[in-house]
Amino acid sequence: MGLVLYDTTLRDGAQREGISFSVADKLKIARKLDELGIHYIEGGWPGSNPKDAEFFARARELRLRQAVITAFGSTRRAGVPVEEDAQIRALLEADTETVTIFGKSWDLHVTRVLGTTLGENLRMIADSVAYLKGQGREVIYDAEHFFDGFKANPDYALRTLQAAESAGADCLVLCDTNGGTLPSELVAIIEEVKKATNTPLGIHAHNDGELAVANSLAAVQAGVVHVQGTINGYGERCGNANLCSIIPNLKLKLGYDCISDGQLRQLVGVSRYVSELANLAHDAHLPYVGHSAFAHKGGVHVDALIKCRESYQHIDPALVGNRERVVVSELSGKGNIAYKVREFGLDPSISPEKAQE
Repeated sequence: MGLVLYDTTLRDGAQREGISFSVADKLKIARKLDELGIHYIEGGWPGSNPKDAEFFARARELRLRQAVITAFGSTRRAGVPVEEDAQIRALLEADTETVTIFGKSWDLHVTRVLGTTLGENLRMIADSVAYLKGQGREVIYDAEHFFDGFKANPDYALRTLQAAESAGADCLVLCDTNGGTLPSELVAIIEEVKKATNTPLGIHAHNDGELAVANSLAAVQAGVVHVQGTINGYGERCGNANLCSIIPNLKLKLGYDCISDGQLRQLVGVSRYVSELANLAHDAHLPYVGHSAFAHKGGVHVDALIKCRESYQHIDPALVGNRERVVVSELSGKGNIAYKVREFGLDPSISPEKAQE
């Protein structure tokens, strides 16, 4: 199984405060994500609101090159037969090849949030996965709060994964839902999961500890083959893992050919397109895709940049569709002035010494 990119901008990203995509917005973004080379696009939660149900009805008309539209929902409710559960019915009515369902991994959530028993939660997971598989769906199982659950009760957290696996789940996605797991903890836990399961593993990281991208990359290096995230890191609270950072890191730093070179050059454009439809100012300081990601202000930096591009740039910005810029301020040196003179086409032969006059 190759490395899979799974985008949840249209569902988890839309949970960011201040974002409310229209159905038309979501359809436009889905097309852009497909052009970027994303493998799975989570379109929304059809059982939660009419807008998402409408999206799935209209998404059937999309002619995507490679991306698979995925419907998201929860396991059946406690005490409800799976075939009668409204959430499960809504997933099937979305009529997607693939469904993603989340279930509880943390015993605290099972007993204090759902108010059910640990045994019933295992049955909820197994029943839901098995029923959806029986309806011919590919099933991605999101193990919500998995890392917190493992830290609280390792045996039970692993049993929830094994319940999904035994029922036929195609991928087990380990979720750092509260976003507080450190990379060293995450890798150690993944190693334990690998000993207890045989199904391909995924990662879904939140950014509450400013570690979502680092945790996602660490998970891949630990053997995870499915990576979830959002464009620009949009998401609830502090956001999700930012695919605009994950993708170039995977391709340029770790050597995973997850999208083509041409698609990688679209990254800045896709980032700005999504921020525009989200009605949010594009963050100039985002790594890789921000307007200031390759902006140079300090005189020492610019002097070195003129002599050697890689002295203050970790990649060629053109690889992701960005460009280098030099700005002028009281911190500038002679090199900044000479650079701007050449940029504006005033006199390409001017020397830094002449620029000082």
